[in-house]
Amino acid sequence: MTAQSNSSPGLTYRDAGVDIDAGNAVVERIKPLVRRTMRPEVLGGVGLFGGLFDLAGRYREPVLVSGTDGVGTKLILAKQLNRHDSIGQDLVAMCVNDVLVQGAEPLFFLDYFATGKLDVDTTVNVVAGIARGCEIAGCALIGGETAEMPDMYPPGEYDLAGFTVGAVEKSKLIDSSKLRAGDVLIGIASSGPHSNGYSLVRRILERAGVTPDNGRLDLDLGGVTLADALMAPTRIYVKPVLELLAKHDIHAMAHVTGGALVEKIIRVVPPGLGLEIDTASWPLPAVFDWLQREGNVAREEMWRTFNCGIGYVLMVPPAAVAAIGADLDRIGLPHWQIGQVVAAPGEGERLHIR
Repeated sequence: MTAQSNSSPGLTYRDAGVDIDAGNAVVERIKPLVRRTMRPEVLGGVGLFGGLFDLAGRYREPVLVSGTDGVGTKLILAKQLNRHDSIGQDLVAMCVNDVLVQGAEPLFFLDYFATGKLDVDTTVNVVAGIARGCEIAGCALIGGETAEMPDMYPPGEYDLAGFTVGAVEKSKLIDSSKLRAGDVLIGIASSGPHSNGYSLVRRILERAGVTPDNGRLDLDLGGVTLADALMAPTRIYVKPVLELLAKHDIHAMAHVTGGALVEKIIRVVPPGLGLEIDTASWPLPAVFDWLQREGNVAREEMWRTFNCGIGYVLMVPPAAVAAIGADLDRIGLPHWQIGQVVAAPGEGERLHIR
């Protein structure tokens, strides 16, 4: 039996909302960006079905450390401001800074970009930021996926996710087993809110009557506009911290992300120990002061939502503080002694923020 004839034109994938040609155009434009992130261990280059990475000769007892993340609702602000060139660095940073906490060097990165209708320029700008983040971190952008899914996302919307794999010698794994009462917390400056708390940020902007159209995002916050402060890409700590790990005794580390100072740092502290953090030991950056004031945000809520100026924390023995501080000064990373590790026997509160 033959199918019934139909005089109407045959449907194409483009009629269904998926433009294969646009996808191919994106691939061609991002190839030079991706090539800049390559490392000698990458086999086969870009375009294979799976990314290949050769570990032979680099490690004696490698431990692989993996991490995945997104950038949350900062994407909404990026769309409102039409700033898509730095959000990719946020994506890389959120992943590579996490695996760094265990002492791992990020080796390669993969991204997932999903949208309703592919806009070539926007997509290329986003991937350019991802490639730039990989260059800063020293990891290869070894693969990715661009998915055009009409009806899944409204026009102009897109979402991002990323995944990284790092490695560290088993003998050099940072697992907090060396942490002791009396160890000092060195807080390294963030570049801004990074990629956390933006659902609250957007509510504060709404409450303050700040929109992309009324010029109030141009408000000066000590030499930087409010828009620039909110969209500043997440700082990538990989190369400076790996340099410190090669020279100094670091007992534990923490990447300050969702949950901020209240929830993130205590995760790496074993039972029997706690932390005391003095919030007066570093200046609250202007963007956080503005958010707290305009949103009438309680102090405790600030500390559990935003990094408040501290993006990464080192926990080190007192004897190492001066040398590590000197190296951070040389590298150009602002830092402060923000607290200490304390004994915390029993089941009481293990984190004290004053």
